[in-house]
Amino acid sequence: MDKELFNALKVRFIRLRFTLAFLDDSILPKDKVSAIRGGMGEMLLRMNCVRDRQCETCDFTTECIVQRIMYPTLIKKPEFMTSDGSIGYILECEDHRNTFKAGEKLDFYLILFGKTIAHFNQFYQAFTVLGEQDGLGKHHAKFQITMVRNTEGMPIVIGNSINMDRYVIHSLYDHIIFRKMHLDTTCKKYMILFDSPLTLKYKNTFLHEFHIEAILAAIRRRIYILNCFEETGCDILKEGPAPQPEILVQKHYPVSVKRYSMRKNEKMILKGLKGYLMISGITEDTMTLLLVGELIHIGKNTSFGFGHFHIKCINEE
Repeated sequence: MDKELFNALKVRFIRLRFTLAFLDDSILPKDKVSAIRGGMGEMLLRMNCVRDRQCETCDFTTECIVQRIMYPTLIKKPEFMTSDGSIGYILECEDHRNTFKAGEKLDFYLILFGKTIAHFNQFYQAFTVLGEQDGLGKHHAKFQITMVRNTEGMPIVIGNSINMDRYVIHSLYDHIIFRKMHLDTTCKKYMILFDSPLTLKYKNTFLHEFHIEAILAAIRRRIYILNCFEETGCDILKEGPAPQPEILVQKHYPVSVKRYSMRKNEKMILKGLKGYLMISGITEDTMTLLLVGELIHIGKNTSFGFGHFHIKCINEE
């Protein structure tokens, strides 16, 4: 493995699985991450803001825990970052059901990186209050958090009992080791399946089809941003002359996700690509990048779950 790449994989993370039980028959949108993220942000502000949400003129900005969680300031900000984004966390939800009976459960994942890992209690309280007060979606589906599991699937929270001894923190390198144990890395061909929309700009243009060089470059940029967040000083952007994988076939289609921004008080439409591409000619370092990319997501709107993909050996079936 390339030395710079190895050093860059020291970034810390924990992947938490939240299980919710709905209190009444409920209707939710197909894409739930926007509702979860929007509700989380609202609860964080409701529980912590002391200046009527006037963030632009607030004299507590440097001490604001909501700002630290949602939009942390980087001491070293990459030149390619045009705005302050949500760096320290990602939300995922693969359950696309629209209707739930009372008592039925929904799982979603919260991935925390770097310093944001220390704010678990703020996230947990935000989701707890969200379930009690506003609920999810425009129909305000009320819920209770019944369990929170760690990266290995061990319960951290069961009901009202919290066991922080199981709050085990890992590194990106740990993730690579785990994935390589469960993926046949001797395959000649692999599929990259985008489970959520990819919104990615490459060479000043948003992608309208998948390009492997753009995907790999985006993974490197994302790793670099996380290292800036961790203040490691690692420069993963220095790419060597490694050969690019070959795209054998791809299928892609545009998708749109509607959301409402409470902070901006406006409706928004987030656009991206879903689908898959089949590739061959993967080197060890390329496989490492792709496996990291599975976890950290790429492109824009990653905090909404965008840019999520997984790798599959096409000989597995």
